Amino acid sequence: MITRRNIRVKIMQTLYSLEAQENSKPGEAQKILQKHFDYSGQLLVYLIFFLTEIARYAEKDSARRSSKHLPTELDKNVNTKLAGNQLLWNILEQESYQEALKEQKPELIDHAELVRKLYLELRESEPYKKYINAEARDKKQEKEILEYIFNDFLLPNEAFESHLEEYFSNWSDDAEMMQKLVSGYLNKISAFNFQEIISPEKSKFARDLLSAVLEKKEITQGLIRPKLKNWDAERIATLDMILMQMGVCEFLYFETIPPKVSINEYIDLAKEYSTPQSGQFVNGILDNIHKELVQENKMHKVNFKAS
Repeated sequence: MITRRNIRVKIMQTLYSLEAQENSKPGEAQKILQKHFDYSGQLLVYLIFFLTEIARYAEKDSARRSSKHLPTELDKNVNTKLAGNQLLWNILEQESYQEALKEQKPELIDHAELVRKLYLELRESEPYKKYINAEARDKKQEKEILEYIFNDFLLPNEAFESHLEEYFSNWSDDAEMMQKLVSGYLNKISAFNFQEIISPEKSKFARDLLSAVLEKKEITQGLIRPKLKNWDAERIATLDMILMQMGVCEFLYFETIPPKVSINEYIDLAKEYSTPQSGQFVNGILDNIHKELVQENKMHKVNFKAS
């Protein structure tokens, strides 16, 4: 499911959105965060939907070719094995997935022409030819062909990537997570719940970290600002300040997360989302604060609600 790193990214984005607002209503932050999770859920459903559309297109291709005015023998005998893939039908018949389709209606996104073009390309690939030429159906092969289509055929395809970027602004942030989620789904379809792509435990972590950063801003900035030395706090990149506040909150209020893990996570996020120098800058500040807290015997993590 959604990892803590993905959660941190979405909290960072939520806090950045709030910084751009002059005034925010009570509860607004949690609503924005929930929207980010909802967008991830919508993207996941669409990726599964698109995969099934590609696989089912074999039947449409067969019907189209056999209805030609003068169909050839090849037109009359299109192999539709992929459309009967047992794993594909396990997906299509899964109750959770059917419910997600009703709620989100991914079919409303303009996809038909792209599905056709990509299927025609898929039809010429060696893994596809090998799959349809195998006489028997094998569970392993049924899964492997769907994994090939998603991981090795769709994801590297520029047209498909452009399509996702056009309709899902969160694609670039969620791409790696989505690949893992889809792979996990194909391995255990029956156990997957599209209505709960974030576990209750991680959902609580997300809500608590967001609340802690907002409620303890005075405390975190009180620790950060003295470490800035010659830096003008007002000129520091907004994302850097947000990431440092999140890191300090984890130091103080999240006892299950080792400080070194927090520091490494926020270094990576700073490198990826902020300026070229941000990783080193965030590392220096957070490491300095951590050492000071340890030296002064202040690394006694407590739940932020009780502090």
